Amino acid sequence: LFINAGILILVYTGALRVNTGTLTTGQLIALYNYMSQVLVELIKLANLVITLTRAAASGDRVESILEMPVGEQRISDPSVLKDAPKVSFENVSFRYPGAAGNAVENISFSVRAGQTFGIIGGTGSGKSTLVHLIPGFYKPQSGFIRIDGADIRSMDTDALRARVGLVPQKPTLFSGTIESNLRFGNESASEDKMWQALRCAQAESFVREKEKMLQEPVLEGGANFSGGQKQRLTIARALVREPEILILDDSSSALDFATDAQLRAAIRALPWHPTVFIVSQRTSSIQGCDMILVLDNGLPAGLGRHEELLESCPLYREIHASQNRKENGYEA
Repeated sequence: LFINAGILILVYTGALRVNTGTLTTGQLIALYNYMSQVLVELIKLANLVITLTRAAASGDRVESILEMPVGEQRISDPSVLKDAPKVSFENVSFRYPGAAGNAVENISFSVRAGQTFGIIGGTGSGKSTLVHLIPGFYKPQSGFIRIDGADIRSMDTDALRARVGLVPQKPTLFSGTIESNLRFGNESASEDKMWQALRCAQAESFVREKEKMLQEPVLEGGANFSGGQKQRLTIARALVREPEILILDDSSSALDFATDAQLRAAIRALPWHPTVFIVSQRTSSIQGCDMILVLDNGLPAGLGRHEELLESCPLYREIHASQNRKENGYEA
């Protein structure tokens, strides 16, 4: 501000002196250029101060992570209890650090091996938070999460996450090729296994249409693929590892209803019969699930099959009706 104001004063007074002959035009231009050079260097200094401030803040954050205490000792191969549910939640509550309230609260359910479990609710109701507790991304403040009867807190983190295939809400592809992206799920996967995963994810057709097929380049973030194609490739990446527990976190939102139905049918026909969690905003995507959990602001609003929830859960009935509106009313 001061330098720019100084330039204005310089131009004004310099013009008067040029007019009276006490200063030449060349001398005035030289002074103006000197002031402009000073301004440029001050801008560089200001940017340097900003960069140092950001670096100091980033350093503090890195230091806080490095100084975090090591978690409790875990065992790498916890025992499996016979006839125990594949996944069970027992009065689980979780709150993000610094949050005013719980993201999810008093959640209890159990899912048997090979079953499909649906989760539905409004935006911000805690659906993604709930499924992210299963692979141990967050630690619940209260309650227990068990896999095959073993508390996940007693399991080795790598061993736990090797059993879980998670397809995130926002599909993410890495620069490279389709094959290299699939190998993020399973480095040792054969070409046949990759094609099987693509076939199940309803991605085989458009991949075969590509000139280089599995070697087709993928730009950073999958910029050369549509939203639906990115979602299907992300699902294939999770399927190629053949996980015991498959979590689809609203991962079919960009798919049309027919492709979504074909995807769900293909997952049900998988030979290793994974336990599947489907998070969705659409009742059509979860109405065939063995059990459905309805969340309302982090609290359980209903638990049961599709037909049972239509009768007993007003929130589920409202969501279903709003998505099946007809000209002459609502379809139950």
